[in-house]
Amino acid sequence: MLIDFGHFSVTASNYTFTQLTAFLLTGVPGLEEFHIWISIPFGFMYLLAMIGNGLVMAVVACDRSLHEPMYLFLAMLAFNDVLLCTVTVPKMLLIFWKGPSPSTFHACLTQMFFVHALFLSESAILLAMAFDRYVAICAPLHYTTLLTGSLIGKVGLALVARSVAVVIPGVLLIFRLHFCRSHIIHHTYCENMGIAKLACNSIVLNSVYGLTAALLTTGLDFVFISLSYWLILRTVFQLPSREARAKAFGTCGAHICVILIFYTLAFFSFFTHRFGHQVPRHTLILLANLYLLVPPTMNPIIYGIKTKEIRMRVLGLCRQPK
Repeated sequence: MLIDFGHFSVTASNYTFTQLTAFLLTGVPGLEEFHIWISIPFGFMYLLAMIGNGLVMAVVACDRSLHEPMYLFLAMLAFNDVLLCTVTVPKMLLIFWKGPSPSTFHACLTQMFFVHALFLSESAILLAMAFDRYVAICAPLHYTTLLTGSLIGKVGLALVARSVAVVIPGVLLIFRLHFCRSHIIHHTYCENMGIAKLACNSIVLNSVYGLTAALLTTGLDFVFISLSYWLILRTVFQLPSREARAKAFGTCGAHICVILIFYTLAFFSFFTHRFGHQVPRHTLILLANLYLLVPPTMNPIIYGIKTKEIRMRVLGLCRQPK
């Protein structure tokens, strides 16, 4: 298959800089002959994520008794997960089924923007949910006055604004790069450093900004979440009865599981990419896909099992006569 990548060249200082108008995404390098087999679990996980998160959103939207902060944040998380999967998985499956797939320069940057913005939103929503649990357990008398519908709406807008404000500079930094080496991205989706590494001029600024942005957003989110749960645990252990302690742990159990899955995969992938120089490239790419796909798949399952209200209403929907 012949693909025209339409580019233009500028000669300067004995170098030829080529501004590409398209990239070629190749999938998982070194595992091309297994792409069809890899697509099976990835496609199944995508289907589970869409169904599970769709059910969570439907249940919360249709049941007015669930229009409380905890469940509204859960619906936000489900909606974010649906978008995150949809931005990456369909293109990924196309590559697995049909081989290397072209992506225009602007389409690639658009995908990059949404991947990073939605990832930051996921982290911020988990922080908001941790704050919700902190208020519910450590300051229950102030719960209804602190976490109002108006505040939740403002928190949602703040999450979107933070993600956009942090990711846009990273996208703009790509425009300053000149591409003279290759148009091939050995990945299943477009991400910041995967694009930047194709440039022939310095990408130090891109790298520094990406690392700084990650530490000041996702890193700080994790610190604040950890602090919230340290305060929660301290309060729980001071409760007088075993039943009260068990109930408090029950309300936090699902959230703790989701946090552990999300941040363990994210940090492991993040640090392996930067410091695991001996790790095979196909392992890095698979990790980069799993940390975007596993949390959206597992979140509705965990909340369905751990949260009685969600579980009972989903079972009710499934038992309704057709």
